Amino acid sequence: MPDISLTTLVLLCLAAAAAGWIDAVVGGGGLLLLPALLLGLPQVPAAHVLGTNKAVAIVGTSGAAITYVRKAPVQVRTAVRIGLAALAGSMGGAFFAAGISSDVLRPVIMVVLLGVAAFVMLRPSFGAAADADKRRVTRTRTVVAIVLVGGGIGFYDGLFGPGTGTFLVLALTAVLHLDLVTASATAKIVNVCTNGGALAMFAYQGTVLWQLAALMAVFNLAGGMFGARMALRKGSEFVRGVLLVVVFSLVAKLGFDQWTA
Repeated sequence: MPDISLTTLVLLCLAAAAAGWIDAVVGGGGLLLLPALLLGLPQVPAAHVLGTNKAVAIVGTSGAAITYVRKAPVQVRTAVRIGLAALAGSMGGAFFAAGISSDVLRPVIMVVLLGVAAFVMLRPSFGAAADADKRRVTRTRTVVAIVLVGGGIGFYDGLFGPGTGTFLVLALTAVLHLDLVTASATAKIVNVCTNGGALAMFAYQGTVLWQLAALMAVFNLAGGMFGARMALRKGSEFVRGVLLVVVFSLVAKLGFDQWTA
């Protein structure tokens, strides 16, 4: 583990817990966890920060997924299929990442996110349990979810990345007619698949700070399980509110990155 102060270590653990909570409720925990690691470990190479981030995140995501599977009506088989497609897509996105400028992608993603926020705000029934119960999921929609949601968002994750968990929740709600709680649960299983593939690559390359990751993962796990339980207890309206906060936070972060680039 790198030589860091006790204060920095405590702040990193608190950030891991908060990121786990956010990720479990609606995705997007990386918006907090990765910047915290970058700020707390300025002397550590970026590859090691990314690897450590994945090692922490996969623990909290797995804990949240298990909590959801036990208490929410999640189709695990479909979720795993989407996850495997996302894993393949992320590998393809990573392959092309070197040739794409993030300066070009940021404005596009910002516009898409603002459009998503407007849609969610103007359509209160989006992701509501009562609305989702009225709609039947066909085999065609399942295939679309596997190919487009899994492969497409997985490709985006490998190519650029920010907000992947949030995009998954929104896409699963729209394509499979899930309520927001079930969509969050399904997204966690998909995230476990993609995080596992990325972590395996980072571990192979030797770019994971395992001791620090293990400590932070305990807090990330606690935050993730607490967030999943809160989402299950409070329902879709609560998740919808958190979703809007995360979307606007992501837009602000992307805007800041674009402005300071």
